[in-house]
Amino acid sequence: MKTLIRLIKLLPAVGILFLLATPAHAQEGASLFKAKCAACHGPDGKGQTSMGKMLKARDLGSAEVQKETDAEMTEIIDNGKGKMPGYKGKLTDAQIKELVKYIRTLKS
Repeated sequence: MKTLIRLIKLLPAVGILFLLATPAHAQEGASLFKAKCAACHGPDGKGQTSMGKMLKARDLGSAEVQKETDAEMTEIIDNGKGKMPGYKGKLTDAQIKELVKYIRTLKS
């Protein structure tokens, strides 16, 4: 019975920790984008950086990109496309999933 009471007392603390950790997890996609993608695609994903223009980086908010499935985006991030390098083995599957979620927020 004492163990049950202790567990019940811990539940609010566990819940608070979960809520505090969630925003940091949601920020991972934005941080990864800034570190790995923004040099070419720009902070807004439009590809209008000098490097992006030179490499003809796609506008990630465009209808063309946004209509791709998550699986298609994951494939491109994993293996690269055109002059874009692949990130398989450099980023985890979870990180790539977070990047795809973040790219979905860049709709034009």
